This record gives sequence, structure tokens and C-alpha cells, in this order.
Amino acid sequence: MQLRRSRGPWPFITWRVFQGLDQDLIVWRSRHHRKRLPIRPRGVSARPPINLLRCLWMPAELNWWIGVVFALGSLCFLIGSLLSLSPPVSMRFGLATADLNAIFFIGSIPFTTAAYLQLLQAANSGSIESLRQRPRERLPAGRLRAEPARFHWFGWKPADIGWLSCALQFPGTLLFNINTFNGMRAGLGWTQQEVLIWIPDVLGSVLFLLSGALAFMEAGHAYWSWKPGHLSWWVTLINLIGCIGFMLAAINGTILPSTHAQADASLSLVYTAVGAMGFLIGSLLMLPESLIPS
Repeated sequence: MQLRRSRGPWPFITWRVFQGLDQDLIVWRSRHHRKRLPIRPRGVSARPPINLLRCLWMPAELNWWIGVVFALGSLCFLIGSLLSLSPPVSMRFGLATADLNAIFFIGSIPFTTAAYLQLLQAANSGSIESLRQRPRERLPAGRLRAEPARFHWFGWKPADIGWLSCALQFPGTLLFNINTFNGMRAGLGWTQQEVLIWIPDVLGSVLFLLSGALAFMEAGHAYWSWKPGHLSWWVTLINLIGCIGFMLAAINGTILPSTHAQADASLSLVYTAVGAMGFLIGSLLMLPESLIPS
């Protein structure tokens, strides 16, 4: 199999075209290879009819679990943010500040679970070299599947933009676990709040932002792209917007030494809600992404 063309955001390659011995052109895309997504055959513009209701229940698909679990975590963050912004509603349900903080911690657990599943998926997606050197299985829509030589719990593929995106996101979720867990603790002084709550929040948000940017570049094969006709582009764009929301929430959530309170708690919660909404929509779009060729 001979490589004909390739492109991607330097130094990564996210799109390749191979020519097989039978002269067929085979398209390889980083995200589609990593997540085993369907690719529309070259020269085919119309999409085949697909029953999108199928995406509501696909427990045999790892992508389905990743999307659903991410959505659960996002929903918890969204509910926690909206309730925190509406004290009368929170009081009506008998929820104290500690209860609201617990909602965020509960939501951080599905985030970590889904992020690890995504890293596990990327670690075992197989390398591009294996497409050339190992026996291959031809899939519908001109794709190739290459199984990894052995199972990896984490893997090490820093030259793979998809794996790197997942590898940055996973520790970011662990930092959110620390941040939200310590947020439930009462009586913390200014230094303790800075070290145990705000710093993990900022570092986790930075890792999420880097991860989201890499995923967006992977889907668009460039630093910036405009591909509204591709569902994967929408998934990564909306997730990136969510990452920006979390980053802005962390910036506005710094603890002031004079008051031991956040610089702008309301604005921080608004941005948290924006981030959670972005991840919720992006996670739900991952479900049909496993069915719709692009």
C-alpha cells in the first residue's frame, strides 16, 4: 500500500490517502481511525438512510459509553451551576451549599471515567504503521482496521494527536476530582482554598483546553477549519467551546485573600454552565457520530 497524500496541523498528520495494490484509494483519518467511525466513500455525496434512533442504545459500542458517561457528568455540572445561580430554587429543594458542591463532585466522577475510556480507546487504536505491515481487514466505506499488537492500559503515542488529546484530558479530570472534592470541605483558609480548590481547577481547565484544541485540529486537519458539513467537526468545536467556558470559570473563580471568597462567583458559575452545556451537547452528538458516515 502506497501513501499518495497527507496533511494535518504541523507536526501532526491527521489525514492520509493510500493506494492499494488493486489501485483503490483508501482514506485514513486520525479521529475516525482512533474511534472507528464510518467514513463516506470517496465520490459519494448522498448519505445512506440511517435510523438515528439506534444511537440511543448501542451498549456494545465503546463510543456510545463514552458519550453517555460524558453526558452524565456534564448534566451534573450544568444542574449544579444552575442551582447555585438560583438560591431560591435551591432552598425550595432544601439544598445547602455543601449539597450543591457535592453535585459537582458527583459529576466529576463520570468525567474521569469517560476520559479514561477515551484514553484506553486511543491507546489501543493501532498505529498507522500497522496498516502497512500487518494483515488488514477491509471495512465498509473504504476503511482499514488494524488491530494493535497487544493491549495497552495507557499507551505512549505522543506523536499521535488523538492520543495526546486524550492523554491531556484524563489528568485534567483527575484535577477536577481534587478540586470538587475539596470544594465540599468547610472551614478552609485562603491558602488551603487556593492550593486545594483553585489551583487544581486552573490546571485542569488548562489541560482540558489543550485537549479540546488538539481534538478540534484533529477533526479539521488544520489549526483552524470550517467544516459544518462534518459531524465530527461539530462535536470537537462544541467541546472546545465547553473547554473555553471551564477555563473562564476557573479564571473568575480565584479566591481573594481579603474576603476568602471567589473574585466573581456568579460569573464563574455562568461560565461553568456554558462549559457543561458545551460538553453535554458535544457528548450527545458523539452518539450519532458512530453511525453517520462523514
